[in-house]
Amino acid sequence: MVKVLFVCLGNICRSPLAEGIFNQFLDTKNLNKNIICDSAGTSDYHAGELPHNDSMRVASENGITLTHRSRPFVKEDFERFGYIIGMDSSNISNIKKIGMESFIPSKLLLMRAFDNQKSNRDVDDPWGYSFRKFEECYKILHECCDNFLNYLVKEHN
Repeated sequence: MVKVLFVCLGNICRSPLAEGIFNQFLDTKNLNKNIICDSAGTSDYHAGELPHNDSMRVASENGITLTHRSRPFVKEDFERFGYIIGMDSSNISNIKKIGMESFIPSKLLLMRAFDNQKSNRDVDDPWGYSFRKFEECYKILHECCDNFLNYLVKEHN
C-alpha cells in the first residue's frame, strides 16, 4: 500500500484540495485499493475545521466533495507515509523541523516538482485572495496530482 500525505500551512486550502483531486484520480483509475492519501498542515491554526469555503467551492465545481478536517503534521507522519508532498518551500522547511529525527529526504517532495515544467516553484497559498486564486491553485494541483500519480504508478507498478 502506497501512502501519500499532502501538506500546506493550515490544511484548509491547498493540501485538502490536493487530497480531493488525488482521490478523484485514484477513484477514476481504480487505484484506491493500492494508494491512499491524507493531508495535514504545519500549523494547528485550523485544527478540526473543514476546508476553506473557496477550496470547497472550486472542488465542488469540479465534481469533488471535500470532507477532510484540518489536522497538524506530526513527526509520526514520517513513519505512516511513504511520500510527503509539501505545497511550498516554507512547508518543506517546517516539515523538516517537525520531523527532524525522523526525516528521510527521499520521502519529502515539493508539489510543483510534478508540474509539466518541473518548475520546483511553490504552489501559492490562495488564502486571503479572490476565488480566482483558488481556481488557479486548483489547476496547478490538478496537473501536479495527475503527474505525481503517473510517477507512483511507474515506481510501484
